Amino acid sequence: MIEVSKDGDLWTVTINRPDKANSLTGAMLEELAETFESAQSARAVILTGTGKVFSAGADLEEARAGLATSPLWERLSSAVAALPGLSIAALNGTLAGGAMGMALACDIRIATPGAKFFYPVMKLGFLPQPSDPGRMSALIGPARTKLILMGGQKITADDALTYGLIDRIVEPEALIDTARDICTDTLAAKLEIAAGIKGMCS
Repeated sequence: MIEVSKDGDLWTVTINRPDKANSLTGAMLEELAETFESAQSARAVILTGTGKVFSAGADLEEARAGLATSPLWERLSSAVAALPGLSIAALNGTLAGGAMGMALACDIRIATPGAKFFYPVMKLGFLPQPSDPGRMSALIGPARTKLILMGGQKITADDALTYGLIDRIVEPEALIDTARDICTDTLAAKLEIAAGIKGMCS
C-alpha cells in the first residue's frame, strides 16, 4: 500500500489505499517512516497518494486500538523533516488528521483545487503529534493554527493557499509533473549545496 519509485535521485512515495481514503495503518506508517529514513541520499522526494483523497489520517479501527497516539506519527514526520534534499507533498486531495504531520514536514506543499484540510484531533480527545502545531504555526501563524486544531475548521484549498498552508494549487492531471518540475534545479545541484540552502532557510 506504500509504493516507491526512483528516477535517479528523485524518489516518489505514493500512498495507495484509495478504497479506504488512503487511511494509514500502523504497518503503513512504519513502512513510510522506514522509507523516508532510507531516503537520506535522495536529492528530492515527492510524497503523494492515489485517488481523490491524499489521506484521511489513521485507519479508524486501528485508531481506536491506540494508533492515534502512536509514536510512529512523530517518527515519520521527523524522518521527512530530516531529508537533506527537497521534499514536496503533492496532495492529490483532502488531507486530514494525523496525516497532516508528514505534509507539514515537507518543504513544499501543492494541492488540487478540491482538497480540504482539517485536523479534528481535539474533538476526538487526543493531542496532536508534538511537532505538528509548531510546524503549522510557522506556516500560517498561531491564530489560524488554533482555528484548525481548536476550532475544528475545514480549510479549502483556496484558503490554505491564502494562509500559506500550501504553496500552489494545481489541476489533478498536472500535479506530479508540477512537483517534478519544481525539483529540477535541486536534482541538478550537488546534494551538499541543496542541503546547505535548505539549512539556511530554516
